[in-house]
Amino acid sequence: MKKGLPTAALSAVLLLAACNEEGSTGEANEGAGDEPIQVVTTIAQIGEPMATIGGDRVEVTNLMGPGVDPHLYEATQGDISTLTDADLILYSGLNLEAQMNDVFENTDVPAVALGESVDRSVLLEDEEEAGADDPHIWFDVELWKQALDAGVEELKELSPDDAEVFEENKQQYFAELDELKGYSVETLAEIPEEQRVLVTAHDAFQYFAEMNNMEVVALQGLSTEDEVGISDIQSTIDAVVEKDVPAVFVESSVNDSSIQAVIEGANEAGTELELGGELYSDAMGEDGTETGTYIGMYRHNVDTIYEALNQGDE
Repeated sequence: MKKGLPTAALSAVLLLAACNEEGSTGEANEGAGDEPIQVVTTIAQIGEPMATIGGDRVEVTNLMGPGVDPHLYEATQGDISTLTDADLILYSGLNLEAQMNDVFENTDVPAVALGESVDRSVLLEDEEEAGADDPHIWFDVELWKQALDAGVEELKELSPDDAEVFEENKQQYFAELDELKGYSVETLAEIPEEQRVLVTAHDAFQYFAEMNNMEVVALQGLSTEDEVGISDIQSTIDAVVEKDVPAVFVESSVNDSSIQAVIEGANEAGTELELGGELYSDAMGEDGTETGTYIGMYRHNVDTIYEALNQGDE
C-alpha cells in the first residue's frame, strides 16, 4: 500500500490546487479542440473498459495498479496532482475506496461513483454490518454494465460530438460482456453442485456466486480492513472439512497467509485440501496482459475455479 497524505493535508493540497486553477480552467477547456478527455479512474475494472469504449477520444489514467487493495489505498500527493488535472474522475464508490472519500468530496473536478448509479435494491448487503452495501459489483456482469453505462453518459456530456461513437463502442463492448456472462454461467454449471463452494481470503465474490449459483466462504468480511482471527481460520477449516471442499483460493491483492493457514489446518484434520490458484478480486493483472483486461481477468477466474473445483467422479 502506498503511504498516503493525512486528511488535513489532502484538503490543503486540494484547496491550493483549486486556487491555482481558478480563472484558467475555462480557457484551457475552450481551446482544447481535439485533445482527448482526461479521465482518472481508481480501479482498473473501470479504467480498462472506459479506455476501450472511449477509444482515441479518451485518455485514461488509472491510480490503482495490479496487487493494490482499494479498501486500504490512500491518495499520494502525486495522485492529487493527477486528479486536479483531470476532466473527469470515475470511481467505484459504495465505500470501496474508503480512504479516498475526502479527496473526492474536496475536488472541483467532477467525481462520479459508478457503483452508486446502480439501483440499490439489487445490491447485496454486508452480512456483518446492516445497511452497508457490498461494493464488489463488477463480478455481476449485468450490474457492471449499468455502472459502466453511467460512465459513458458522463463522456457524452463532456464531448457531445463524440456521443454517437461512444454509444457504438459501448454496444460492441457490452455484446462481448454478454458473451462473457454466458461463458461463465455455462462453464461453472458443469461443476457438481455440491462442489460449487468458493473459499477465498475476503468476501469479494458474493455477486459472482449469485450469478453463477455458487456458495462463498470467506475469511474476512467485505473490507480487507477487517481483522482475521484464529476463530475465523478455525471456522473456515470446519466449513472446508464439513463440505469436503477440494481447493481454496488466494487473491492477488490480499496477503495469502490466512489461506495457507486454512490449508495446513484442514490437512492436519485429515482433509486433503489444495491451493486452487490465484484469483483477481479487487485488482486486475498487469497492463498489456490478458488479465489486465476486465474480460480476461473474469475469464481467468472462471477457468481457475473450474479447474480446481470440477473434480467430477474421479
